[in-house]
Amino acid sequence: MGSAPPFTPPSISHLSQVAYLVGDPIAHSSSPSLHEHISTNTGVPYGQVLVETRDLDGFLAYLRSHPTSPKLLGSGVTMPHKVTVIPRLDGLTPEAAAVGAVNTIFLQKKENENENEDPSSEPNKVAAVKLIGHNTDTIGVRDAFLNNSNSLPAVLDPASAFSPPALVVSAVPDFTPSTDAERVVRQILTLFLKTAAASNGGGVLLEMCYHPSPDTEISRLALENGWQVIGGIEAMVAQGCAQSQLWTGVEVSEAVRNIARDEVRKRLQQQHQH
Repeated sequence: MGSAPPFTPPSISHLSQVAYLVGDPIAHSSSPSLHEHISTNTGVPYGQVLVETRDLDGFLAYLRSHPTSPKLLGSGVTMPHKVTVIPRLDGLTPEAAAVGAVNTIFLQKKENENENEDPSSEPNKVAAVKLIGHNTDTIGVRDAFLNNSNSLPAVLDPASAFSPPALVVSAVPDFTPSTDAERVVRQILTLFLKTAAASNGGGVLLEMCYHPSPDTEISRLALENGWQVIGGIEAMVAQGCAQSQLWTGVEVSEAVRNIARDEVRKRLQQQHQH
């Protein structure tokens, strides 16, 4: 298998301020549309540009030598780079360090202007900055269950000892389990959903999968067991608003959040109809 094609800088001359989203594949992402509506309704001019690439090193080198115009705000990070980006950054926020993954990069000026100064740097490139990794998706977790066995009894027995969960986050694509490992994971999820339903009437499932449709096997399984389901659109909107505030310093009001959410839903519905 050959190496990934090298990163190619995107067209950004039409923007005054720019943020990116790096990952692969991401052509279907609604994130740029979300940020467009946030920008329009907060009055802060910026745009997000998709960078579909596996060449993470090339992309980060581009950020470190980014042109001064348009102004660089930062970047979103999605699969497959959320973990592999960590050792390539100049630092992490406590949130990113705790989660062990990065979904947002922002810029931080170097305390010493001569720190790692490149004497060959061009005058039209950004001043020396650090790339800092952050994660906007942080929640408190008391107990976590990790599985490394394909044996159903070996997994379900310890899983049964846990208190019924109040929150489940599903972050896998919508598919029917086909391998032994996938079937074991689905059985664990079913056990947790049923035990919580029997003991406290259920909990909340955050279904991160919303493409091509938010109506997934896992969301239906949760609803059948009396759980409340929150779709991945909510997570995406919350992440986008948090990113915008971090990059621009302008608070995103609830009214703007609602407008952005409605527009993203319309876009996804249009995609599903085609």
